[in-house]
Amino acid sequence: MTQTANGAERFLEDAAARGLEVDVVERPAARSLEEAAVILGINPGDIVKSLVVKHRDGSFLFALIPGDRQISWPKLRALVGVNKLSLPHADVALAATGYERGTITPLGSTTAWPVYADATITGRRISMGAGAHGRSAFVDADALTAALNATVADISEPN
Repeated sequence: MTQTANGAERFLEDAAARGLEVDVVERPAARSLEEAAVILGINPGDIVKSLVVKHRDGSFLFALIPGDRQISWPKLRALVGVNKLSLPHADVALAATGYERGTITPLGSTTAWPVYADATITGRRISMGAGAHGRSAFVDADALTAALNATVADISEPN
């Protein structure tokens, strides 16, 4: 079985284990987040990027950021209580989560890293990676953050 198939299965199994309702849709490949939003018929801000962030100590966290926003490094560092965080190379993110870039999600990650979600995702239905290329998941953001025991805070800024 391929890493992609394993990723899709891990995603669905973890969502089910948490009692989280997700709707997974197959879609054509997209060259950008904006193109994915058009394909899905939603606004770019309704797609939530699951970013893998590396601590200086070698551990990781997930930052859930709406597609029309970007990480605010000063806000995230202050919240986490560290002075250095970074985005790892794609191979390091794969090793840390079991997911390739473009498919990353905290659900089904091979390691359950802490999750930090931007406060702007609350109160709505969002789309996110579903563990495999060509798949997107729709989920209630509040149910997602509760199921992941995520820290919800202001950690982003406009693009």
